[in-house]
Amino acid sequence: MIIIGRIIHVIILFFSLSGHALALENILTLDQLMEKVKQSASESNKIDEKRLALFIGKKTRQKKTLEESKKTLSNVKSLNKSLQNDYDKAEKRLADLAGSVDQRANSLGELFGIVRQVAGETSALFEHSIVSSQLKERLLNVRKIADSKTLPSISQLELLWIAMQQEMIESGKVVKYKDVVVKKDGSEREQNIIRFGVFNVISEGMYLRYDSSLQSLYEIMHQPPGDFLTMAAEFESSASHFTNMALDPSRGAVLTLYGLSPDFLERISQGKLVGYIIIVLGVIGLLLLTERFFVLSKTESLLVRQLHSDSVDTSNALGRILALYKNNISTELEVLERKIDEAIIKEAPALERGLSSIKILAVIAPLLGLLGTVTGMIETFQSITIFGTGDAKLMAGGISQALITTVLGLVVAIPLILFHNIVSTKSKRCINILEGQSAGLIAMYAESNGKY
Repeated sequence: MIIIGRIIHVIILFFSLSGHALALENILTLDQLMEKVKQSASESNKIDEKRLALFIGKKTRQKKTLEESKKTLSNVKSLNKSLQNDYDKAEKRLADLAGSVDQRANSLGELFGIVRQVAGETSALFEHSIVSSQLKERLLNVRKIADSKTLPSISQLELLWIAMQQEMIESGKVVKYKDVVVKKDGSEREQNIIRFGVFNVISEGMYLRYDSSLQSLYEIMHQPPGDFLTMAAEFESSASHFTNMALDPSRGAVLTLYGLSPDFLERISQGKLVGYIIIVLGVIGLLLLTERFFVLSKTESLLVRQLHSDSVDTSNALGRILALYKNNISTELEVLERKIDEAIIKEAPALERGLSSIKILAVIAPLLGLLGTVTGMIETFQSITIFGTGDAKLMAGGISQALITTVLGLVVAIPLILFHNIVSTKSKRCINILEGQSAGLIAMYAESNGKY
C-alpha cells in the first residue's frame, strides 16, 4: 500500500512538473527535467521516509497504547468481576440484613404488644387490689407503660417486673399502717389499718373495702355477721402472733355480696303493701294463739285440779257445774240434765273463742301471698313491656315482691296451723272433761234416785 502510494505521488508530481514546464514555455531541457524529477523524487522519498518514520512511530505508540489498553481492559474486567462478586455478596448481605431487621421488627412488635397487654392486665389488677391503698404510686407507673405508644425502655420493663413481684410479696403479708378511711356517714378520718395480703382490710373492728375510683378505703355499709366482726376486733386487740381471722379468698367479692344482699327489714319491705298486711295478720294470729294457749292451759290446769279436789271452786267451769249440780240435787233428772247441758253450752264458747279466727287467718295468709305473687308478676311484665329484658334490675322489684309475699304467706300460715291444732286440742280436752264429768254426775244422780 505504501509503494502504490509513492507511485501515485510520483505521477502526480510528474504531471504537475510537466504542466509547470509548459507554463515556463519549455525553458528547461529534458536532462534538466529529469534531474528535476529525480530531485523531486529524492525530496519526496525523504518526505515519505519522514512520514513513514512518523507513521511507524505512531504505530508503535498505538500498539503500545493498544497493549496498555488491553492490559487496562483486562484489569478493568478483573476489577469488574471482583466488584460484581462484591456487589452480589453485598446484595445478599443486604437481603439477609433486611430479613433480620424485619424479623427483629416483628419480634419487637410482638414484644411491644405483649408488654402493653401485660401492663394493661397488671394495671387492672392493681386498680382493684387493696395493696394499692398502701402503694398508690405504682399504679401510675404501670399505667404509663400500658398507655405508651412506643417500645418500653429497659428501666420500664424492670419497673413492671418489680411491681408484679411486689404484688406477689405483699399478698402474703399482714401489714399495719395508717390511712384515711371514709366512714358510713361520709366523714373521713385517719385510722390504723390492718391489711391481710390482698384479701381483707379491717380498722377498729370494721371491715373495709378499697374504692379504685377514689383511691381510698371505706367502711362497708352492711358488715358481715357478728362472728366475723368479733374475730376482727379480737385480732386488733390481740398481742399474740397467732389469732383466728376470716379471709375473703375472692378479694372482697363475698364482702360485696354481703353489702348487696338486703337485711331482714329490707326483705320485708320488698313485699310492699301485701307483705305488710300478711305480717299484720300474722301478728294478730300469734297474739290470739298466745292468749288462747295461756288461757286454755290455765283452764285445763284448774279443771284437773278440780277433778282431784273434794271442795267446789266456782272460779273454774267444772266447779261451776258441780255447784249447779249440788244446788239442784232435789230436782227432776230431766231438769237437772238440761240445766247441766245448758251450763256446758255456756262454758264452751269461752273455751272455743278465737279458734275460728286463727283458722281463718291461717287460710287467708297464703291467699294473700298468692295475691302478692300475682301483683309482683304483673309489675314484672309491665317492666318488660316498657324497658325490655336488657336490664334484669328493672324486673327485680316485681320478682322480689312475688317471692317475698309468697314466703311471708307460708311463714305466717304454717305456724298458725300448727299452733291452732295445739290450742284446739286443749279446748277439746277441756270440753271433754266438762262433758265427761257432767255425764258422770247425771249417772250418779240417776243411780242414787233409782232411775238408772
